Parts: sequence; C-alpha cells; structure tokens
Amino acid sequence: MTTRLRTRRFLRKRGLITLALSSPEPEPLPSLSPDPEITQIDIWLRQLGSAHDGLRIVHLTDIHHGLFTPLEDVERAVHLANALRPDIVALTGDYVTLSPSYVYPVARALGKLRARLGVFAVLGNHDFQVGPEAIARALRDQGIRVLRNSHFALRAASGTLWMVGVDDLWWKADDIEAAVRHIPAREPRILLCHNPLGIRQAASYGVDFVLSGHTHGGQVRLPVVGSVHGRSKLGERFVEGWNRLNGTQIYVNRGIGKSVVPLRLGCPPEIACLRLRRA
Repeated sequence: MTTRLRTRRFLRKRGLITLALSSPEPEPLPSLSPDPEITQIDIWLRQLGSAHDGLRIVHLTDIHHGLFTPLEDVERAVHLANALRPDIVALTGDYVTLSPSYVYPVARALGKLRARLGVFAVLGNHDFQVGPEAIARALRDQGIRVLRNSHFALRAASGTLWMVGVDDLWWKADDIEAAVRHIPAREPRILLCHNPLGIRQAASYGVDFVLSGHTHGGQVRLPVVGSVHGRSKLGERFVEGWNRLNGTQIYVNRGIGKSVVPLRLGCPPEIACLRLRRA
C-alpha cells in the first residue's frame, strides 16, 4: 500500500512537470497569493564595525517565477522590498521554475530593486536545472552582483563587512573554501547560500551569519503533521526563521513563490528585513 501511494504521488508530480515542459512558453496562473509578510529582526554580530551597526539587509528568496508564480507577484515583492529602504538586498536563489522563457522577465523585475550598498545574489537548484550561466548573466545585466563561490568587501573606516556567496549544494557546485579564501579571520562574514544545509560548512569556516531559502518554510503546513513540502534534512529547526549552529547564525526565509504544488497553506510568502547590530 505504501509503495503504491508513493508511486501515484511520483506519477502525479512527473505528469505536472511534463505538462509544464511541453509548452514552450507556459502562461502563469493568476495570482492567488497574499502579499508577503514582512519579518523584521535584529542580528547581533560580535565583530561588526560601528559603521555597519544598524545596516538593513532585505532578504528575498525562492521567487520561482513560472507557471505557479506570475510576474505580478515578483513585482509586488520588489515594491515592498524597496519600501523598506534597504542598505543591502540579498537574493538567495531559485528565480525561475522549469522554463528558460522566465529568466529575462524575472531578471528585469529584480533589476528594479534598490539598495544603498548593492544587490547581491546566489543561484539555487532550480536555477542550475534551467541554466546557471544564462540566469547569472541576466541578473548581472540588471546590475545585480552574482556571487559564485566568491566574495565582495563592503569597506568602512571602522572595518570591513564581507558578503560571501556559494553555488548550489544539490548540484555539488558549492565551494566555500574558495568563497572565503583571503578573508581575514576576524572580519565578519555573511554567507548567501540557497540551501540551509550549507550551515554545516559555514560553521566549520567561522562564518558569522547565513541567509538561506530552499525550504519555502514548508509551503504546505498542516496541524500536527507539520511540513509536507520543503522538509529540511537538518530537521524542523532549519525549515524557517532564525537559528544557530555552534557560533554561526542562520535565517531561513519562506520565500516568495511556489513549486511542485500551486499553493501555500499555513505558510505565507515572506520578505525578511534583518538589521545588523554590533554585539
């Protein structure tokens, strides 16, 4: 019985993917999503310089522009993010689902994000499925800095804050050793990593804070059962929100879009506004 049920679920999922791929330019469904919830929390970092104390990072992830997430949802998220007047915008992957026809529309929409110190991005597993080079190029064409196993220094008189990014773990494209190479050990590092599983390596390399997505916060959450989509191999504590592993903090954002199933239940979309504070 269990095997038969699993087979049926797999066939339904595979049929849905085949349907999406069979159309060269599938039309997104009308938006049924509420506006993203805005989460605002403080992140305390011991090594943060005084110039970066109070800096606001607005975090968006799992846009999933495609059949289940129309462009109007993306544009609304961009408008709400800009209204938070961010110093930095961090994008942590999965910009499209299945079809490359969505790449340039979503990149143009995200190109309207405005942040005083820049917009930074990494790629997710769906981006690698569709075409990482094309997506990275489209984002860069819009002035977004794509960090592919690399870093960028935000320098100030009181110290440097390092923005670090790695490619997707599922595709085994991540290289955190290369990403943090030559960064002084005592300077704070913020890692953009699509998959929260990356916190294990981040902790071993002394990263201060990780921004992730991937789980959609569960996307469909039921009473007692909990998450039925987007479970984390690290357990429920790394499905959404703030947590830590050893000395490394993490925030797992529920994201904007939807995949696999065309709805969110008990798990609204999210934009996180994270204020860095000097501990």
